[in-house]
Amino acid sequence: MIPVEIGVQSSRVVHFSEENNEEGLRTLLDLVEELREKAAIKVAAYQQRVGRYYNKRVHPRPLREGDLVLRNSAIADPSDTRGKLAPNWEGPYKVKRVLRPGTFKLETLGGRKIPRAWNTEHLRKYYQ
Repeated sequence: MIPVEIGVQSSRVVHFSEENNEEGLRTLLDLVEELREKAAIKVAAYQQRVGRYYNKRVHPRPLREGDLVLRNSAIADPSDTRGKLAPNWEGPYKVKRVLRPGTFKLETLGGRKIPRAWNTEHLRKYYQ
């Protein structure tokens, strides 16, 4: 009991019954599996809604070997020495190899390899 209920008892304290309390607890224990199933169904429905929302706004960027791409220059040179009037994209580069969906090895048009792999998020297709 909280200190206020010592002087003025609440209806919760006045109508408390040990037998009803035990019966209510047993009922809740019987319903625990059903409550868990309902919660699992709600979580699955929520995850589906979030997935639909995300997939609605994702723009797939299918790239293949030999495609020409531009790469994000802020990611290519993170030292911030470019200045605010520098171009945001640099290239074009050629997709040399697809490591896995969304990850690519690049090379310059002259054939020089770019040292690291690039994610689709930082590439943009180049149209001539």
